[in-house]
Amino acid sequence: MGSMHSASMRAVFVERFGDPDVLELRETAAPVPGEREVAIDVAYAGVNYAEVMGRRGSMRYYQPPFVPGLEVSGTVRALGPGVEGLEVGQPVAALTTDGGYAEVAIAPASRTFALPAGLDLRAGAAFPVLGPTGWALVHEAARLRAGETVLVHAAAGGVGTVLGPIAKAAGAAQLLGVVSTPEKAAYASRFGYDAVFVGDGWEEAARAATGGRGVDVVFDSIGGRTRELSLELLAPMGRLVLYGNATDEPETGVSELVLRRDLRSVVGFSIVALANLDPARFRAVGEAALAGYARGELRIDVTEVVPLAQAPRAHALLEGRKSTGKLLLAVGASAE
Repeated sequence: MGSMHSASMRAVFVERFGDPDVLELRETAAPVPGEREVAIDVAYAGVNYAEVMGRRGSMRYYQPPFVPGLEVSGTVRALGPGVEGLEVGQPVAALTTDGGYAEVAIAPASRTFALPAGLDLRAGAAFPVLGPTGWALVHEAARLRAGETVLVHAAAGGVGTVLGPIAKAAGAAQLLGVVSTPEKAAYASRFGYDAVFVGDGWEEAARAATGGRGVDVVFDSIGGRTRELSLELLAPMGRLVLYGNATDEPETGVSELVLRRDLRSVVGFSIVALANLDPARFRAVGEAALAGYARGELRIDVTEVVPLAQAPRAHALLEGRKSTGKLLLAVGASAE
């Protein structure tokens, strides 16, 4: 990227909503941090399903042209006014509001974490979304208690692979996963899952695995029919935790009667919403997740690294349900 004073950079833009090929690499001005913001020379950018949905036009707050990207790792390039506790050149990971697919990204200081010694830039790029999301889903949204049973949809995905070990460390007595292929089942089983079900019929298999009782907590990022079946699978006082809608089907309501009669609850979660609505709580969750990482309760598995210029290929992999674990874009890091 030239010197610190070079004012231009390369970034991937969504020029119009559409398929992965609308992602376009071009030169643009490097951003400058404002009040309580940090500018980061990006090493790696995480690729998330939310960015796929943003590119398609399913996330109403993104309007073209924009640079997608919710998480980055790299080194501090510059600090805006009022930032304390960080210094230029320091390795960090950050949750951005957008703009991650770029050589320079801006993040609020409250969402920027100094990387501890055991967390390198490569794994660090997957931390800002996965770490706090996995931690908050288990400890804040589900309020998981020791001895409870848990079922995770998309168990081989980025969030699924971090949820497993966190739930186990929190005392989950039985951890069940659902995936779409046998290959994904084999992969997911490395992350603490006691059983992983493939494709249709998972709800009968899960009910049988729990002796007919159902599960205490379901984590669902899929939506549609999966969501309906998940609600039916809950044991008394069970919680269905929703943190995505990959099917992009219209959200369906749940009758109050079902919730009261069967003692079930539905909890919504979004790590971006938490960061926006309660920055201090987001920060606390992030710090707790970093501590969990140090203890081995949080595992991050980066399975593929694609050069920034190949962002369309990264999106196609994620969208085609071909990927497992975490996918990154190599930006300032040497492309692998």
